[in-house]
Amino acid sequence: MRKLTAVNSLLKRNNYLLPRHGSSQTAAQRTSSVRETETETKLPKMPPFNYSPPPYDGPSTAEIIAKRREFLSPALFHFYNTPLNIVEAKMQYVFDENGRRYLDAFGGIATVSCGHCHPEVVNSVVKQLKLINHSTILYLNHTISDFAEALVSTLPGDLKVVFFTNSGTEANELAMMMARLYTGCNDIVSLRNSYHGNAAATMGATAQSNWKFNVVQSGVHHAINPDPYRGIFGSDGEKYASDVHDLIQFGTSGQVAGFIGESIQGVGGIVELAPGYLPAAYDIVRKAGGVCIADEVQSGFARTGTHFWGFQSHGVIPDIVTMAKGIGNGIPLGAVVTTPEIAGVLSRRSYFNTFGGNPMCTAAGHAVLRVLHEEKLQENANLVGSHLKRRLTLLKNKYELIGDVRGRGLMLGVEFVKDRDLKTPAKAETLHLMDQMKEMGVLVGKGGFYGNVFRITPPLCFTLSDADFLVDVMDHAMSKM
Repeated sequence: MRKLTAVNSLLKRNNYLLPRHGSSQTAAQRTSSVRETETETKLPKMPPFNYSPPPYDGPSTAEIIAKRREFLSPALFHFYNTPLNIVEAKMQYVFDENGRRYLDAFGGIATVSCGHCHPEVVNSVVKQLKLINHSTILYLNHTISDFAEALVSTLPGDLKVVFFTNSGTEANELAMMMARLYTGCNDIVSLRNSYHGNAAATMGATAQSNWKFNVVQSGVHHAINPDPYRGIFGSDGEKYASDVHDLIQFGTSGQVAGFIGESIQGVGGIVELAPGYLPAAYDIVRKAGGVCIADEVQSGFARTGTHFWGFQSHGVIPDIVTMAKGIGNGIPLGAVVTTPEIAGVLSRRSYFNTFGGNPMCTAAGHAVLRVLHEEKLQENANLVGSHLKRRLTLLKNKYELIGDVRGRGLMLGVEFVKDRDLKTPAKAETLHLMDQMKEMGVLVGKGGFYGNVFRITPPLCFTLSDADFLVDVMDHAMSKM
């Protein structure tokens, strides 16, 4: 009798209607219903991880928010209805002030390549800090040249000269200036929906109004985006490339400085370029006297899995490559790599970067390359990313809310739409899902012009179990909508 009372209580809690006296439903049937309900409401279980953080004794979330509002720029924003206070991180996981663990599927915006606080990178930085962390490139130190040598060994063709910067924005600014100096032309072709940074020239190359202030931005022409999902020509890359030709013929003198493009658009919502686009666009630009710049800030350093650099999957070799984010695993570091001929233009005047190539950052970058190679993280990105994409595609078949699943390796996007035919952006639903997944222990990013795309760019040490947990959590959250 006591057992049946407990069953009835559980049924009530789960909003089941109890049968009236005389019902044909047996106690065994009711118990079976309870078990089914318990299974339905059971949350996905996070993979085990052999680390527990020490107790946190720092400021509270409320205190941090108050100081941000008082002392930091009002332009700063945060994810989630209840902001997350992250106080520690290890590999693919981060921990909040209460010691709760979260699976980080955003990786500091595609920045954490090896894993949070990877011991090899940490040890290399600490070792260098104990020797010298900064002097100036006017003096000699082997760390910058050793890292440059290792870095160019990953690149094809005549890409052999490195200029170190502190960020991707700086790298793209420098690359565009070098293209203009080398060609003697000013006009740059960029892509709509692109993001290349928020300084003077890079804001001009960026082609999303969300990221552009009303300041002078000249000399950049934005071509039609070769977006296979939303683009007017579908997956026909050569048709999109014809717009580059038209821009040059009708919008410039017929000669241009260059073309800059991401191999996969990151901020724009993990948009892959239509097949055949880059070879055709590069050919058109080079015939107009321009150089080709590959922005690998997000898609580089093994993230796409099949290749070390994103542009390699398109079968092209750029004249200039820019990089940042994953290059330092969280350490502020960027670089421009180009040919000796193009590099020579900076010797016409004095070019200098105070912190670019300092010993601490280059020691970190060199350690990142070693870890990527020794731990076979490119292969892991391909294996885990392919599995994750397959599972996300199955989820798309289950929920009409998912309009598209795209990307390569561990640079994946999931676009949410209210109507698959009209492709109406589901912005509110995207925010709701992000918040619900956070509550279940999974952190993803957000992007796309309409803010309706999940950006999944985790550390490359992500496992198959992590990928399954992410999809299971997403499935559970979507089933409750």
